[in-house]
Amino acid sequence: MQYTIEERKLTSKSEKMPSERAPRRTVMEAEDADEAISRFVVQNSSELVSVSRPARGTESIATVRKDDSVYLVRIYSA
Repeated sequence: MQYTIEERKLTSKSEKMPSERAPRRTVMEAEDADEAISRFVVQNSSELVSVSRPARGTESIATVRKDDSVYLVRIYSA
């Protein structure tokens, strides 16, 4: 199954204001959303900080840290 992962920078030690750039989108092949976020984290050499999986719905939300930045990551089936 294909999952779309949207990554949006929230904070950075080197930036005073949150980034207003459009989210970066990546499509991952995975069995489920958990596998998709795990592959994304490994591929980007990042650290998974938290993940929220809704009881109902198709979208999971995660927080990922890479270097001195924190990102909001949305995972949903493509």
